[in-house]
Amino acid sequence: MTDIPMLRFAALISVCLMLAAPSSAQQADAPIQQLIQSQSDLILKSSRRSIGPAIDALANSGLPEAQVVLDKWQTREMWVNEETGLFVYAEEIDRDTLRIFDFADGSEIGVVSDDGFDQIKPNSGIRGLIGTALVQFQLSDPNPETRQRALDAIERGAEESHLAALRASLASETDETILARKKRLERLLTIAYGATNQERIEAIQSFGGDLGVDVRAALNPLLAVRVEAAETLPEADDIGRVLEPGSEVLSRDEAYELLVRADLAKPRISLEDQRNALIENISDGQVAGIQVAMLDSQSARDMAYAALADQGTVTPVATEAEVDERLANHVFYERYIGAPPEVVVAAQLALKSIENKVALNQTFDLSLDALSLASIYFLAAIGLAITFGVMGVINMAHGEFIMMGAYTGYVVQLFIPDYTLSILVAIPLAFAVTFGAGVAMERLVIRWLYHRPLETLLATFGISIALQQIAKNIFGTQARPLTAPGWLDGSLVINDIVSISYIRIAIFVLALLFLALFLFVMNRTRLGLEVRAVTQNPRMAASMGINPDKINMLTFGFGSGIAGIAGVAIGLYAKVTSEMGSDYIVQSFMTVVVGGVGNIWGTLLGATMVGFLQKGIEWFNPSNTLAAQTYMILFIILFIQFRPKGIIALKGRAAEA
Repeated sequence: MTDIPMLRFAALISVCLMLAAPSSAQQADAPIQQLIQSQSDLILKSSRRSIGPAIDALANSGLPEAQVVLDKWQTREMWVNEETGLFVYAEEIDRDTLRIFDFADGSEIGVVSDDGFDQIKPNSGIRGLIGTALVQFQLSDPNPETRQRALDAIERGAEESHLAALRASLASETDETILARKKRLERLLTIAYGATNQERIEAIQSFGGDLGVDVRAALNPLLAVRVEAAETLPEADDIGRVLEPGSEVLSRDEAYELLVRADLAKPRISLEDQRNALIENISDGQVAGIQVAMLDSQSARDMAYAALADQGTVTPVATEAEVDERLANHVFYERYIGAPPEVVVAAQLALKSIENKVALNQTFDLSLDALSLASIYFLAAIGLAITFGVMGVINMAHGEFIMMGAYTGYVVQLFIPDYTLSILVAIPLAFAVTFGAGVAMERLVIRWLYHRPLETLLATFGISIALQQIAKNIFGTQARPLTAPGWLDGSLVINDIVSISYIRIAIFVLALLFLALFLFVMNRTRLGLEVRAVTQNPRMAASMGINPDKINMLTFGFGSGIAGIAGVAIGLYAKVTSEMGSDYIVQSFMTVVVGGVGNIWGTLLGATMVGFLQKGIEWFNPSNTLAAQTYMILFIILFIQFRPKGIIALKGRAAEA
């Protein structure tokens, strides 16, 4: 029985010995270990400023084990034996125990206590440098995601060594998408690090008209210049434009300071410093033999200071006359320092081609924005085109029907969390709510005020204020969210310049659908026929059995209902507040009046004109949208002076109604 405790004690000793000593010997003389040892001082110091040579030595060693060393170093899995100074990588079994491996062949050395090992902990800066060095190994990694990460690393911080690594990896690349990225990056790096000028020029020419921001980022450094001065303009290929002192590019002070730095002129002195120097050198009422009373002009003070300089009392400086003379006798020019002249010429031609294409695409992008804004204005104004354009009712509460539709969508989303389903439910429900509100408004107020535009304007303006206050009392003053479905997130990106959000595309499509709906109702249904009849000749329509009061009620309700649907669409990208209708009422009236009262095609053209005009003015002054709207209103006032009936004027009986 006494042997059992002894056996347990012996087993415990064996385990301790296993932890204390590795199970296999480490290859201390392996080339990779010798390389790490040669850089151990830098590695252990772990300073971002000094670590570069150690990383470069590993990356450029050509040893297959170097990738493992860099990878383990970056992930903080590299340890050093404090006793022997040998480096290993390890897995932490628990807080006190490590399973260590040899960098030479990746074999497990054994399980040891971490007491005799020190972990190498590189900071984020060093890990970034290691990541850059790992790129050359990762470019040929079997895992496509690893290769993509390597390309991302090159895009973030390209180096000359990456060019050869990229070229070497092209032949073995099997993924077409990654291959295309590699070829593009290879051409970009060739622009900066190509071995010959011809190679760089061919790479530059391959990007002619390319709109990628990365291309412009690669070409612009080639056009770097240094401003120089000389008595005559040098005849050299690397000379750029000649600069005029006092221009926006080169101020007069900057030009003279350049001459001073080049030892082509004496330094200047400020008037205050000159005055202090003269005061300090007053002796017996004189400065350098000139009576103080005589120093009442700048030329006299310049003369006194020059006399002091001749005596060696003060530092010689230039007078204003000398400054003018020096500037006039020297020429100032830019010298290209970013690349050889022939490469600079190729870069200039490529950038010119890119700039032309950028300008064309910016115009296209601006047109898309204008078309998108026009569709929003058309959507907001199509209901007003019915109530004002067809019925002649000035409804100042039209914006509040848009607001009611947006709030209807918000309430629906409170009960239906599925955003797609909630929008599908909100659109007909918003039409029903605002249709009912429009019918009630027409029955209670509008029908008593037909052919009395001033009273109609005042009444609907009062209703507008009342509806805003009711909305504030119910929903508060904070903006409420009307969330678009997930499939409307993001934008349709055509290139790096042209893009348009999916929400605006949806609104544009919705505007076209409403145009088609309006045309169908007005031209293909009995309601539309009766509306046109009542609009042109109410008495004759009544004699034919049509009830004008009913038609007016339905027409006003139909226009209000469309405004409600417009509110749901607008609320998907704009803030939903009680005042949101005020943002669209002015533009809606302008759209209808400019296009031509009573004509849906005129409303469409009016919305297009207002949208393009506003975006065009904003392009000239993008920081002040309020000024853009003001100029737009002034322009439209002038437009109406020359064409009071709008773009498309009604003719015949419709115009006489």
